[in-house]
Amino acid sequence: MQKYRLKNGITVVFERNSSKSVAVEVMFKFGSNFENKKTLGLAHFLEHMLFEGTKKRKSSREIANEIEKYGGEFNAYTTGDRTAFFIKIINKRFETALDILSDMVANPLFDEKILEKEKQVVLKEINMVTDDPRLHQWILFQKILFDRHPAKNPTYGSIETVKALDKEHVASYYYSHYIPNNMIISVSGNVSNVGKIIEEYFGKLKPRKLITRPIVNEPPQAKIKKFVEKKKTLNSYMVLGYKTVSRLHKDSYVFDIITAILGRGQSGWVFDEIRNKRGLAYQVGVNSEMESDYGMFAVYTGLDKKNIEKAKEIILQQFRRLETLTSKDLEEAKTYIEGNNALQTEDNLHHADNLAFWESIKDAKLFYSYLQNVKKVTSEDVKRIAGKYLNQNYTLVVIEQK
Repeated sequence: MQKYRLKNGITVVFERNSSKSVAVEVMFKFGSNFENKKTLGLAHFLEHMLFEGTKKRKSSREIANEIEKYGGEFNAYTTGDRTAFFIKIINKRFETALDILSDMVANPLFDEKILEKEKQVVLKEINMVTDDPRLHQWILFQKILFDRHPAKNPTYGSIETVKALDKEHVASYYYSHYIPNNMIISVSGNVSNVGKIIEEYFGKLKPRKLITRPIVNEPPQAKIKKFVEKKKTLNSYMVLGYKTVSRLHKDSYVFDIITAILGRGQSGWVFDEIRNKRGLAYQVGVNSEMESDYGMFAVYTGLDKKNIEKAKEIILQQFRRLETLTSKDLEEAKTYIEGNNALQTEDNLHHADNLAFWESIKDAKLFYSYLQNVKKVTSEDVKRIAGKYLNQNYTLVVIEQK
């Protein structure tokens, strides 16, 4: 891996390989966790707006066509801590990707009519998430799980805050927050002279004052939290989980092992116990997220409301079962993570995103020590973490069928 720092503060990370494609990701270390009550949803809205035209490319179709006519793909995402735009394309079109991404970043139109149109799109997206229990359950879970941390707020904001957005606030927020000295450009693929070429396309961006957010001291959970929302659905949906640790905490690798034990495919413990053995649900899974200053771990499933209590007890039993973990279980979790990591890294887009993620947390080089840290996890580590975090003070969110 190579790493460069441009004069305007942009960090460039690059790994070359022999593939026929190249992935370019432009990531801002800025997301919804930086917002206040009046600006909720603005980071996500700006993600949409950057696709809606530039001074050079007047429409979203024009931007999309320049990538898709070469068989490429492009998209973006917003999280609490990051906003990222990416393109994957055949390697001889590397500069095409850079030209489009640099144009989107440097010259967004923020046209008033397009802004009003996109507000309607985002409002439809919010309604879509609310309508889909498999998505809405996570909105409810994070809201109930966190007391102080801004991760309790949906990335998309709210209907009220989105409706209130106007061109002046959107533009001023973008130019004050989305700055080159808070930007990472990650490249994975078969290209050369990356630092020099990126300088040509992005070097003219002017650095500005860096805006940070205060560290939030999220209190530990001292009791059970439960929230039930009744809805007209054929299934009920439940999420049971906990606050955990940040990605840089040494125990984060233990949670990766626990996630592999409980939640890998159809052989994970919770899938095996809830679906394979008892047929209580179709969808069963484990979700573990660890960011710069917070983490969460949860088991989720969709099932009939009469089986919610039974499923809850099974899940808690699997947590207790971790305290009798065998060496075979531990080794299988490690080989799963190693294999899964290798398969995902073969995709340039996933690899570029991984490098950018670690750089946003601290340093892209941490990606290369990840497996080594996973392999250091012992059975005693798993038992200790299971007893410390996966206890009786859980958060349970249920969308219950009427």
